[in-house]
Amino acid sequence: MPKIAFEDVYIPDSSIIVARALSKLLKQGRLRGRVLIPKELISYFEFVAKKGIAIGYIGLQELANLRESVNEEMGVELEVVESGMREFKEINEDAINIIIRDLAKRFGAKVITREPLQHLACKAMGVEVVLVKDFEENGLWFERYFDKETLSVHIKEGVPVMAKKGRPGEWSLVVIDNNIVKREDVEILLEEIVRRVRSGEGIIESERPGTMLIQLRDYRIVVVTPPIALGYEVTVTRPVVKLRLEDYNLPEKLIKRLNEKAEGILIAGAPGMGKTTFAQALAEYYAKMGKIVKTVESPRDMKLSPTIAQYSKSYATSRDLHDILLLSRPDYTVFDEMRDDEDFAIYVDLRLAGIGMIGVVHATSPIDAIQRFIRRVDVGMIPSIIDTVIFIDRGRVSKAYELNLTVRLPTGLREADLARPVVEVKDFLTNELEYEIYVFGEQTVVVPVKKVKSEIVSERAVDVVRKLMPQANVEVAGKTIVITLPRAFYNSNTLRILRKVRKRLDKLGFEIDLRLS
Repeated sequence: MPKIAFEDVYIPDSSIIVARALSKLLKQGRLRGRVLIPKELISYFEFVAKKGIAIGYIGLQELANLRESVNEEMGVELEVVESGMREFKEINEDAINIIIRDLAKRFGAKVITREPLQHLACKAMGVEVVLVKDFEENGLWFERYFDKETLSVHIKEGVPVMAKKGRPGEWSLVVIDNNIVKREDVEILLEEIVRRVRSGEGIIESERPGTMLIQLRDYRIVVVTPPIALGYEVTVTRPVVKLRLEDYNLPEKLIKRLNEKAEGILIAGAPGMGKTTFAQALAEYYAKMGKIVKTVESPRDMKLSPTIAQYSKSYATSRDLHDILLLSRPDYTVFDEMRDDEDFAIYVDLRLAGIGMIGVVHATSPIDAIQRFIRRVDVGMIPSIIDTVIFIDRGRVSKAYELNLTVRLPTGLREADLARPVVEVKDFLTNELEYEIYVFGEQTVVVPVKKVKSEIVSERAVDVVRKLMPQANVEVAGKTIVITLPRAFYNSNTLRILRKVRKRLDKLGFEIDLRLS
């Protein structure tokens, strides 16, 4: 940036003041001339300061310091001017930018800014403008904390900076900076984040009073402020690795399932276990197979090839997303982070319309993921909606289920007229039946088949002993039947009976522990 003659006139905007770039430019002798400070800019900083926002205090302090330090010997004249524009109902940053451009036009001044959008608007109006790019030391200071092991950085005013380090499912929370975070530090960071979003580096996915969800390059940023929180909190996450489906070393049987039959897929797991990473790998896998793949995300933080369209549910209604996906007819839609009824309704309706769906849900076990559909759809429809469940634990595929519908007598029921539609949930790799889902009366029940079968076999084993040894007390301890027989009934015939009992219990998989009382 060249030195400027004394007769040059400049007007800084809020981005320059908050970054303390103006005082640095003046001290370095890079500015010479009149510097006009709009009165409305001071009012704006005062307004936000009264709201408890540190940016307001920072701006006022910077302007006060300029008043004390700038003098004519430096070749600088500082002057507060008023625009006279009264039509704005509320003082905000957009209104201030309009005022600054109007003043620059009137005084023949150059606007000094760090905002690319302000720079473009000035160019469009024919206003001279200087875009300052070389004052980034107060920028994204959290970036220095990210290394190959960092999953997320947690910044909260009043406490040291902490980070989760490790890998999905195997991490520890450590203090990475012992300095206590001040609200001023967080406010400067947020100002820089928003400035970079406005310059096109990211997008604000959602913004409500007290919360903000931002996707900035590779970073997912969650901001929580008062009144929701007592202080300012910023959580920054970044994908550690980008994996291919081949990196998971899946069994060939499961790969064949994904290639040929899986069209209603649920990817489940606890938070931070790597569900989205797997969904990302699966989306890329289908795209390479020549499938049309689209995603629904909030925020859009999957790192995918340009052939995959990524939609935000923060900027479209559920009806909009439904219509877009139904009319564009993708082969597969990846729905990341399914949370509320509307998300599940979109998944169900699109799946029933014949679109392949990949849903990502939080669940502590694979069956929990399926149960989240039970209160939302008829039980008999579940296998038509979900055919494959993949459970992710610590970044690996730990379980795969397949779902089928049949009509029969549920496990544990004995009356033939109780036959009904049963959803079978089987371990896909072993074909072992693990759960049954069916309606009994007005209740939908999820039955762990292994447990029921074990209880049935245990009851049979106890019945065998009680029939042959009615005087004994019988208890089940795992795979052992504990028989307590009074000594008075122990005689020569007991050994013969015990041999018969042992032979029958062997077939049921039990051992005998005989005790005399």
